[in-house]
Amino acid sequence: MSLDETEIQHVNGLAHKRVRLDDPTTDQGTDQPEQAAPELITGDKSPEPEVGTSANLPDPEPFQPRRRVTVRSVATHPHTKTAARHGAYVVAGGKVVARKAWDARTTARHQRYQRLAESTGDHELAKHWEQRVEHHREARHKRRLAMLHAPVIAAKALVYGAIGLVFLGIVLSVAGSHASPLMPLVDVAHAVQAVITLAREAWEIGRWFLPFLVGYGLWSAGRKGAEMPSWLVTSTEGEDLVIDERTITLAIKALRIQGVTEHLKKGIPLQYLTPAREDGRGTFAALRLPSGVSAEKVAKRRTDLATGLHRAAKEVFPTVGAEAGILNLWIADKGRLEEGAGPYPLLTEGRTDFFKGFPLGQTLRGNLITAPMMGCNTIVGGMPGQGKSSAARALMAGASLDPSCELRIWVPDANFDFELFKRRCSTYVMGAESEYIEEILEGCELLHEEIQARGRLLTDMEQPEVTRKIADANRRLRPLVTLLEEAHVAFQHAKYGKAISQLTVENVKLGRKRAVHQIVSTQAPTKDSIPRDVTRNCSNGLAFAVGDHVANDALLGQGAYRGGHRATELLPGVDRGVCLAKGLTGARSELTQVHFVSITRELDELTPLIDRAVDAVRDYDASALAAPVRQEQRDLLADLGAVLAGDVDPVPIADVPRRLRELAPKWSAYQNLAGTALVKLLAELGIKVPSTGNRYPLDPAAVRRALDERDAEDD
Repeated sequence: MSLDETEIQHVNGLAHKRVRLDDPTTDQGTDQPEQAAPELITGDKSPEPEVGTSANLPDPEPFQPRRRVTVRSVATHPHTKTAARHGAYVVAGGKVVARKAWDARTTARHQRYQRLAESTGDHELAKHWEQRVEHHREARHKRRLAMLHAPVIAAKALVYGAIGLVFLGIVLSVAGSHASPLMPLVDVAHAVQAVITLAREAWEIGRWFLPFLVGYGLWSAGRKGAEMPSWLVTSTEGEDLVIDERTITLAIKALRIQGVTEHLKKGIPLQYLTPAREDGRGTFAALRLPSGVSAEKVAKRRTDLATGLHRAAKEVFPTVGAEAGILNLWIADKGRLEEGAGPYPLLTEGRTDFFKGFPLGQTLRGNLITAPMMGCNTIVGGMPGQGKSSAARALMAGASLDPSCELRIWVPDANFDFELFKRRCSTYVMGAESEYIEEILEGCELLHEEIQARGRLLTDMEQPEVTRKIADANRRLRPLVTLLEEAHVAFQHAKYGKAISQLTVENVKLGRKRAVHQIVSTQAPTKDSIPRDVTRNCSNGLAFAVGDHVANDALLGQGAYRGGHRATELLPGVDRGVCLAKGLTGARSELTQVHFVSITRELDELTPLIDRAVDAVRDYDASALAAPVRQEQRDLLADLGAVLAGDVDPVPIADVPRRLRELAPKWSAYQNLAGTALVKLLAELGIKVPSTGNRYPLDPAAVRRALDERDAEDD
């Protein structure tokens, strides 16, 4: 057997392996020294390899050259950078401590603040810091004078102490038979000796730990208060960032806004009106930006700002403060917003009161939010999938748990969002077809009639608005909460949209004091999709992420965007369940996380709540679950014909309303009808009442002629 050319070349290329090919009997396990592989000879002189020789060896592994170790590779290694960074923390911490000590003993810090105030044009604040500088210098001068007198005071104290001890010894020697006058001095000396011995022992133990304690203190001060060189910064560092004025300034500086960069280059720090402080589930700070830099410019770069603060975009909320140049910045603790608003607080027990408001969610800071209902209306809007329906569901869940409250829900679309409320509602319409839109129109008409009837009833009771006491005493004035979901679909309907819009405007305007609260929910709060008078008369506004300033102001009120209250800064898909709310707290607007009540088949949280609510309503007043019906309708012209049937001569108009009330004592329209109002109603019917002698006589013959003409038209 002989090697072919390919195998010979392959074996020659592996000479660096030092495999011996000349001795087929060589055992790889022997301890013989390795020798260089001999040159292979082609032709007949080549020995024929036997089984087990190198010709039958497996293919060796490919050659991998050993990596060279250089100074650069060692210096850039992650472990080296980590060690260098932590060592730099100690050095930087020494500088921080030295600077603080220097600032404490000198007026350097006060002078920096004075220059800052002068640079911002705040002369009053600059004068304040100038006075602080003078006060500090006077205090320092007094301390130095006191140090000059300290030796004299110490000497006096020693003399007086010695005299006192001698006097005490004399007293003890007189009082006792064996007491020595020097006994007090001996006891003091023993006590001093014990203290010195204890201090020496403590020092022997503490001197081994003192360097570590000092080093840790400097390391901690450097990590929190010093800026590391860029070559030491590493993305693999797992430490959380401490949010303070320094880190906020560095994050804003990293935005590379020209005005801020030039300001900081001058060595002038940013002016913090409110230093970074703990605020609920995060940190809040308010700062004045340099001249020419608006807070809006920083707020628009929310995501970039969040990267500098080691936070997700949804955990950083920069907003415009009281002035265009004041930035209000709230930064959530890492991961805290993932908790959401928490479970709905009344899932398993409890009731609500319409007149006290319903739970909605909590602010980002963690404060619970209760939405007011009496005297208010609510508009909810935002892009699809951001939590609009969840907010409406939370409010309707609150309404369900008030047994005195009646619920009406209109959904001009086919969806399941509110289907589980059906058993608790007196009216529930769901569907996008014209027949369902017509039902919604009829519901709006019935609501308008009921609002008018409530107004007349309150007038008779001489009450300005409904209260809990009045609602409990008269079921016709019980609280009523309505929800028009996907309102833009109903308002833009080709046939019924205009009528629904007009009725909704009237109902929103008139229902507030009459314990009627309307929730209007829409994806498109624009002038073309929703009446402006609806948005203007909803004091509660919940704005989820919206696309432009028009939708923003429709939900939060005119001028909200210009004033820095911007739901446009909420990120779709990121800030789900977070809305900018107006009218719920004392603030102009408040970032709020709404409660989420699950309605899925796998996790149905709403059905048990509705079961409790229905049982409570049946115990309180089951009529709240009954479908509303139109009130009795009367024909004014026919009633006039009946009350004037026996009259031939004209009747003073002031006497006619009394006759109408006697004819229909339960008809509320006649209860407060006055003669002047009746004159206007008759004019609409084509009957003119003359002002003869300022008595406005009504001719019965004119009423009968009008009746005959109407009957003839009907025939």
